[in-house]
Amino acid sequence: MNRLEEKVAIITGAGGGMGREEAILFAKEGATVVVTDIQEDKVNEVVAEIIANGGQAVGQLHDVTDEAAWARIAQETIDAYGKIDILVNNAGISINQKLHETSVEQWDKVLDINLTGTFLGMKHVIPNMMKNNQGSIINISSISGLTGGGGANPYTASKGAVRMLTKAAAIDYSKHQIRVNSVHPGIIITPMTEEMFQEKQMRDWAHSVTPLPNLGEPSDVAYGVLYLASDEAKFITGIELPIEGGYTAQ
Repeated sequence: MNRLEEKVAIITGAGGGMGREEAILFAKEGATVVVTDIQEDKVNEVVAEIIANGGQAVGQLHDVTDEAAWARIAQETIDAYGKIDILVNNAGISINQKLHETSVEQWDKVLDINLTGTFLGMKHVIPNMMKNNQGSIINISSISGLTGGGGANPYTASKGAVRMLTKAAAIDYSKHQIRVNSVHPGIIITPMTEEMFQEKQMRDWAHSVTPLPNLGEPSDVAYGVLYLASDEAKFITGIELPIEGGYTAQ
């Protein structure tokens, strides 16, 4: 408990799945959490649950591709709490189509949310972190950002780019004690993957490619993100943390 005591965290895509688990866990560990998502009802549910359990949280309706929204949320967080200690760029989408079947509009949408949203988040929190000479940024990539794989070409491209953007930022801001790391989940049971793997044969495939005899849960990722956000990881920056049941060991 209290691994994030007195920390202020912004978590995007926190209305469901991994982001929701991260927000709830961070609050349990003492952080004040700014919960953001495009789903206002889901944001309100997460905030209400955190507060009901004695934690501190506020919600923000947030399109991560909107730079003005990022500027507003960052400033409002600083005005309310004096600082931003942690950013988790969790918001993301996938379109499961091969390259020749993907429209420019689909490509742009995935890259805008997964990559540009991550860039904008870092852009608007880093100045405050530089001022305070400390901070932790965790960018949620994917095993697709490590190994590639067929299908979902825009998703794979975006997650590979998030991986390398993370490394570049880790180097650029290390002198300000700002740590930037990426997390690479495998097949985690979330609303997005439930939609992708709703057919039995797809679920059977997901099990067959994960060496551990179960698929991941959002909490598995949340605990890894918690570690990177905490002071326990004070000498860790620029790394890729796979949380994927052994998928990339094959």
